[in-house]
Amino acid sequence: MLRLFLALNFLFLNLFACDGGFESCRSKVVDSESIINQTLQIPVQNNQRIIFSKTAPNMKIIKHDPYLSLYLVEDTKKFKYPFRINMNYAMGTLGVDNYRVVEGKILKKQIGLESFATFSEKLSTPSLLLNSCCSLEGIVTERGIIEKEYIDRFLKAKIISYADFGIRVKSVGSLSVVGSINPFMENNPFMKDDIILELDGKKVKNASKLARDILFSQIGSMHNVKIKRCEKTLVVAVKSQKRVGGGFMGDSFLEYFGISFDKNLVIIKIEKSAEPYGLKVGDKLIQIGTKSVKNDEDIANALEGGKKSINLLFERDHFQFFVKLN
Repeated sequence: MLRLFLALNFLFLNLFACDGGFESCRSKVVDSESIINQTLQIPVQNNQRIIFSKTAPNMKIIKHDPYLSLYLVEDTKKFKYPFRINMNYAMGTLGVDNYRVVEGKILKKQIGLESFATFSEKLSTPSLLLNSCCSLEGIVTERGIIEKEYIDRFLKAKIISYADFGIRVKSVGSLSVVGSINPFMENNPFMKDDIILELDGKKVKNASKLARDILFSQIGSMHNVKIKRCEKTLVVAVKSQKRVGGGFMGDSFLEYFGISFDKNLVIIKIEKSAEPYGLKVGDKLIQIGTKSVKNDEDIANALEGGKKSINLLFERDHFQFFVKLN
């Protein structure tokens, strides 16, 4: 009876506590100037705005998430009714921009920094994903939807960083499966196609929740992971390390050497640790060993089996040269 009462009460709140209907959500987006020149500028609490942008805004930046291309900035306009993040179950989900409201539902949940969520209806980008009370459910980008759990963490975290177990997970039916491993992580206990059964004694429900649990864990913490490998079930211990790629950043595992690529495998950033390799911004990676590469997936496949050192073929101004990383 209590569960039924709570469900009915929740339904009542969703139906009657939010005046104005779906069109009021569009009006709120317009009035708050949340979408300007293809840039999201969402007002939140404490006179601040979340900005989704590939380039730094010309505003006072409080913090920045380079993985999700999010900035938190001071809001000088001080919108009277800022957006709040809905961390409860949503009865209805809306894609909203300055001109229309599209009702639908999330079809596929966000899996960490590997793949963003998808919606049942076609949405314009950028736009907001809201519930029936105009609370924030996600941010719609050209790569997919950044879900509310990641936005909420971005607002609450003092330092923006993510943890890494040296694996990238994916959904295969109802299973959470290791899609690729970081071959440069010392003593990486995982193998591709391992099925993740439990994390720290708790059953893994889905790849989306597992990816969040990994990313949001404390860097340097120890964890026990129960896996199924072929016909064997075993428990491996892993120490989380700092994630250095993913989302809107490259995620080739070569970032661990201090080299960052765009989606076309052109170097866009070189850390000081990588300077001895003699590489320059603009160099294009075209081959690993004897295998041609065109994207992050090609790199992961070329690195399968683990590597202590690798030969990379780059191209610069129509000149090709090898670089050995170790």
